[in-house]
Amino acid sequence: MRLAAVADIHLKAENHERDIQQFSVVNDLADALVIAGDLTNHGNPEEMKVVLGLLEHIRIPVIAVLGNHDHESGHQDEIAGMLRVAGVHLLDGHCFEVDGIGFAGTKGFCGGFAPYELMPFGEQGIKTFVEVAEREAVKLDYGLAQTHAAKKVSITHYSPIKDTIVGEPEPIFPFLGSSRLERALEVHKPVLAVHGHAHKGTFSAETKSGVRVCNVALPILRQRGEEHPFAIFNL
Repeated sequence: MRLAAVADIHLKAENHERDIQQFSVVNDLADALVIAGDLTNHGNPEEMKVVLGLLEHIRIPVIAVLGNHDHESGHQDEIAGMLRVAGVHLLDGHCFEVDGIGFAGTKGFCGGFAPYELMPFGEQGIKTFVEVAEREAVKLDYGLAQTHAAKKVSITHYSPIKDTIVGEPEPIFPFLGSSRLERALEVHKPVLAVHGHAHKGTFSAETKSGVRVCNVALPILRQRGEEHPFAIFNL
């Protein structure tokens, strides 16, 4: 499979014609397209209509998760429904299989990286915060467990490892991902894990056991000099 992947596309109406021209070439270059969150800027339905106007030109399967920007206005359930009605395979603890490749994903959450990840101790606010991070990790684990494909791909918006956010200011590392997500990767050993969120991070690194993790945030792909607004992986 030729897999195209990108995150943090943050589509705007004023760039619509340009975006259609740049993204539609994916039909000839890949067998599936993954969007790892932040399709919109503020997560409102009007913005999602712009996204759908682009996706109607994509003829290959599109698999996606939402990002933090897609939650900003509190309309995440509505825009998720809009994506699914349009035929996008939106993952939130679910799995989906294309040509023998099993995709599993969820938004993920922050909380930091071992041995300095935030623990559920002290104020209730801290415990609630960590509970959200743990729930997202459980959803990723469940999705990866449910697909029985020989090759699996993990999709999150937040990073599962620290190495692919290096390049961002170190004080904000705890808000860019969580080691809790990495544990699901170590158990299920996907052939690839993609994420976004860290616009100034690092493109590629590995977990402790060698699972390849790639930060496919569009600003990083542009910095790498990618010809198109997505990276291509041969699985």
